[in-house]
Amino acid sequence: MNGSKLTWLARRMSLIALCVLGAMLPQARANQADQKTIFTFSGPVEVPGRVLDAGTYVFTVLDVQGDRDIVQVANKRGDKVYGTFLTVPDYRSKPTGKPVLTFGERAADSPEAVKAWFYPGDTYGHQFVYPKAKAVQLAKANKTAVPSMPDALAANTTQTAASKDAPSVVALAHAPLKAQRPDDQEVEIAEVFQVAPVGGAAPGELPKTASQLPLIGLVGFLSLAMAFGLRLAAAKAK
Repeated sequence: MNGSKLTWLARRMSLIALCVLGAMLPQARANQADQKTIFTFSGPVEVPGRVLDAGTYVFTVLDVQGDRDIVQVANKRGDKVYGTFLTVPDYRSKPTGKPVLTFGERAADSPEAVKAWFYPGDTYGHQFVYPKAKAVQLAKANKTAVPSMPDALAANTTQTAASKDAPSVVALAHAPLKAQRPDDQEVEIAEVFQVAPVGGAAPGELPKTASQLPLIGLVGFLSLAMAFGLRLAAAKAK
């Protein structure tokens, strides 16, 4: 094999390496964007507007316009939607390496109510917004403020439309938000909850430890090494 052919091969292999890298990076971002997580419940749990029976469910984040987080819950196969839920950011100082659900306290004969969901590695999670009547009950039971939306939108959470453009989803994305306090006072959501992340990694962003820079560096190094090796072989072949 002469030097020109070896040089062509080196360029070709470098191009292939970059194409492989380009194919890998969008997939990593997409997997992080929807935050797909599988949970299995041993007993019934309450989410806004409905109770989920014991079983396995898939939680994902819908890609909607604006700064609202819409969480959808479906069956394990993903072909049946149980509900679409409005959430606000919930912050924790120490992220974990596994998904976490937090629950609010309820009466002994009532199913636990889902409070928030955290994706692995994220400091910001998704705190579920309950219809006002239920939010008032949860605020009193847990002695803490609960984000709320108008009771009239409760039915929107139980719609089975999977599309982000469905009317029920659009209505949730533009719902007016309040906060219900344990003392029966209703206040503006911003007085109690940080509805938009300030600093740090926002919901859906890749954490620092998940940077793609090491992968880029590795592929670049391998490309240069292949080119150098092929050029050296071409020089020896002369």
